[in-house]
Amino acid sequence: MTQPWPDDFRSGFACFVGRPNVGKSTLTNALVGHKVAITSSRPQTTRHAIRGIVHRADGQLVLVDTPGLHKPRTLLGERLNDVVRTTWAEVDVVGFCAPADQAVGPGDRFIISELRKVADRTPVVAVLTKTDLARPEVIAERLLELQQLADFAEIVPVSAVSGKQVDLLTDLLLAQMPPGPPLYPEGELSDEPETTMIAEFIREAALEGVRDELPHSLAVVVEEMVEGKTLKIRAEIFVERPSQKAIVIGRAGSRLKEVGTTSRRQIENMLGTQVHLDLFVKVAKDWQRDPRQLRKLGF
Repeated sequence: MTQPWPDDFRSGFACFVGRPNVGKSTLTNALVGHKVAITSSRPQTTRHAIRGIVHRADGQLVLVDTPGLHKPRTLLGERLNDVVRTTWAEVDVVGFCAPADQAVGPGDRFIISELRKVADRTPVVAVLTKTDLARPEVIAERLLELQQLADFAEIVPVSAVSGKQVDLLTDLLLAQMPPGPPLYPEGELSDEPETTMIAEFIREAALEGVRDELPHSLAVVVEEMVEGKTLKIRAEIFVERPSQKAIVIGRAGSRLKEVGTTSRRQIENMLGTQVHLDLFVKVAKDWQRDPRQLRKLGF
């Protein structure tokens, strides 16, 4: 029986790493061509290693979007950093992301020093993100900074927003993959459980327009999914203080209603079915620092 993929087919895993808010999730979505990771202007939006799958005739690329590596202030922060280090130790290539609208700084140098621990067995490709936000001369300056930062396998400037050089980045990452058959069935875009994706869409909607102190305090758990003519979903949004609960709910429940409407559209788009979404906001005091509550919330 003839194998359904060519002899020179390549497949494997790549992860994007970098400081918080350098565009890793937006880039993951751009390469996959579908929304698999939530995005926000708030740092530390990503909390799980989200896998997105790129299907091509010549190969399959499994992208792992990781949380931003940062100096942790809580137990949650420590666990997110552990997720990053565990991920880049297991992939075939690492994409180190740095934004074109910011100079290379101490945070970037720290990540590179950490990556040197795996560089002998894992190639690192430098990705200059957000090139749509910088002038050509600034982009040239940033590329020179990256060149001086480390001995990268490749350096490529991209814009996930405009799509510029996204296909080239896919080519470069796929070239680093070992020969082998597809790892996932054709058409599968992510291996994340539906409940995780639903919780992430709700959290993304809840993050929009909130004050600076709230994003890290938000967690979402899907408590129940009941199938029927309309899929009924019950989810709980956890915050750390009563004042934060008031922010999420809004005046007369207006904000929570908006969160529900926005996230429901995303969930219906993903699942292809009508959804009835019930949201509840609860206070879990200082959950980011409490091992028991972290376990309950999936960290």
